Amino acid sequence: MKTVLLIGLGRFGRHAALKLNELGHQVMAIDKDEERVNDVMPYVTNAQIGDSTSEEFLESLGVRNFDVCIVTIGDNFQSSLETASLLKDLGAKRVVARAARDIQAKFLLRNGADNVVYPEKEMAIRTAIRYTSDHISDYVALGDDYALFEVEVPESWVGKTIAQLDVRNRFHVTIMAIKQHGKFTMTVIKSDTRFPADSTILALGTYRDVQRCFHI
Repeated sequence: MKTVLLIGLGRFGRHAALKLNELGHQVMAIDKDEERVNDVMPYVTNAQIGDSTSEEFLESLGVRNFDVCIVTIGDNFQSSLETASLLKDLGAKRVVARAARDIQAKFLLRNGADNVVYPEKEMAIRTAIRYTSDHISDYVALGDDYALFEVEVPESWVGKTIAQLDVRNRFHVTIMAIKQHGKFTMTVIKSDTRFPADSTILALGTYRDVQRCFHI
């Protein structure tokens, strides 16, 4: 369980609050808008109305006591930048901030943020890949061009082993797990593991290598 300071309760911030609550973390939620704060009250440990660009207000929260501070302000980049900078100045252990563009990410990383997330960009990429590829049913980016892909097992692979197909050496794609009947088999994938019919696999690699491997 982590202690989280969540600043900004727009759509992205609210979804973050709900998921953090579901994961069992202790969350302090902050926003200037009273209505937004009231909306998330049932799902967080505590919530306050306040201006995160006020050093006095942030200091009163004891930011250095939180495991992570997440800044999800999306409608005012100046406020996001000031908040990230103040959090770090006040001794925050880890600051994660939301960015819409690369230039925003650069400023945030130079002024207090330890990590930056691109919710709109990441979702756009995921949507483009998932819904224009007939054989990819899910996709999770891992950074540096690598991702996890859930891909249908090609008919030509059914009954064959990992060793026979040798996809790691031929295509630089690693098979992580096999999914049948809606459940992944997370047992160790071995060289003699055979691919069953009507199944999907979890594959790790770049999009280009996965395209070549599965003829997408």
